[in-house]
Amino acid sequence: MTFKITPLLMASAMAASLSLLGACASSGMGGGDIVQKGKPVQPVLFSWQSRDGSIDGSMTATTPDATYQGRFMQVTQQTVTEALAPMWDAWPMGWPDWPYGAWTGIGGYDTVQFITAYSGKVIANLKSPAGRAMRCRLQLQQPDAGMSGGGSGECQVAGGVPFQATF
Repeated sequence: MTFKITPLLMASAMAASLSLLGACASSGMGGGDIVQKGKPVQPVLFSWQSRDGSIDGSMTATTPDATYQGRFMQVTQQTVTEALAPMWDAWPMGWPDWPYGAWTGIGGYDTVQFITAYSGKVIANLKSPAGRAMRCRLQLQQPDAGMSGGGSGECQVAGGVPFQATF
């Protein structure tokens, strides 16, 4: 039996290889508007990239005033407490001043309860070059698809009002 590599076969093999490599890497965009009483609406553009199927990755939020960059992560049952520590940087641990759905507590949150009880939640902690902080809490529409499956939630710049975000 003779096996001949044709240009069509080569192109098909390359396309299959690229799709397998791309299955783990993902990226996307979204937007939102900062609405404050007595001020003009400010648009926010979000972009994100992930190499692990959009469970963890980098996120950028661009407002008219600054660009914020940092990490996002989907909180799953496999998330360990130590992995959440960077998400609290520049904010009170567990964001007790900004409850996430029905998850409430006094003086911080029980991380184990959060991880076990909720799925499809994504948190992000971003910073501008000037050191200003932005945090986001999102709910995924299709948790098994990660950020690629879309979602929505809120973000907040330190000292500002929360605003809606959609991916």
